[in-house]
Amino acid sequence: MITSSATSMTVRRRRLDPAPYLLVAPAVVMILIVFAYPVVRIVIDSFLSPTAQRGVSIGFANYVSVISDPVFWQAARNNVFLLLGVPVLTVLALLLAVILFDRIRGWRIYRTLVFTPYILAVPVIGTTFVYLYGYNGIVNTLLRGIGAGGAAQDWLGSPTLVTPAILSVIIYREVGFGVMLFLARMASIREELYEAAMLDGAGWWARLRHITIPQLRTVIGFFVVIELITMLSWVFAYVYSMTGGGPGFASSVLELYIWKNAFAYRAIGIASAVAVLLLVATSALIVVQLLVRGDERDTGEE
Repeated sequence: MITSSATSMTVRRRRLDPAPYLLVAPAVVMILIVFAYPVVRIVIDSFLSPTAQRGVSIGFANYVSVISDPVFWQAARNNVFLLLGVPVLTVLALLLAVILFDRIRGWRIYRTLVFTPYILAVPVIGTTFVYLYGYNGIVNTLLRGIGAGGAAQDWLGSPTLVTPAILSVIIYREVGFGVMLFLARMASIREELYEAAMLDGAGWWARLRHITIPQLRTVIGFFVVIELITMLSWVFAYVYSMTGGGPGFASSVLELYIWKNAFAYRAIGIASAVAVLLLVATSALIVVQLLVRGDERDTGEE
């Protein structure tokens, strides 16, 4: 009994030890300053007058103004269109990863070429593709040179082509991340599974369908959620460096809409309202990401 009491007292003292809390306190304070305060400030500003100079509360007027703005809906539609590119990006990354995993000749060079764009800054990639996609750019010059001048288009100047053109650049850069992510998981798949499948007469497609893809399930889910978040809230640099939202508002996205209202038009309340809406949508995707990671950990434990 005495030993049991002493043990319980020791455990209680360890639980009440303030040292760990003091060690993490600076980091917690920094997080609150850097992340929590701006979020609270944005939510408050979204209910103030658009200029927020006198701090006049106007309720949900900013949200009503945003929802009635056709430019906002144009930006939202563009973000939704970019979201549709996630399945294409996922399938392309998976296909390239499977090909590289088979150790084709020169696979190390191909792997480097695929991943290099992902480590480059987005404005560098965007500026490069401005020269490629310009009306007199490299792509159209090559098309005219091979006698396919009819296929030459003003890729960044056409309202119908500009968003698909930007999406192609995003896919070009982001596919490397997916390939490396899938290759890392495929390298940890037990070789015995493939050997047993080949002994049973399973071909390449059967091994891919019944072994590789099931083993990549949680990683694919994680990658899809990450790219959904990217298409929704991390494409500002692509649009700003390539088109600035033009022609007109044809390639505007929600991030650019927020930036223009906050810094160009000085309508802080409007920008804050859109930021809150975007925060809610992104937070929902982050929750999905956490659930995916939880499933991945549970699968790993099994």
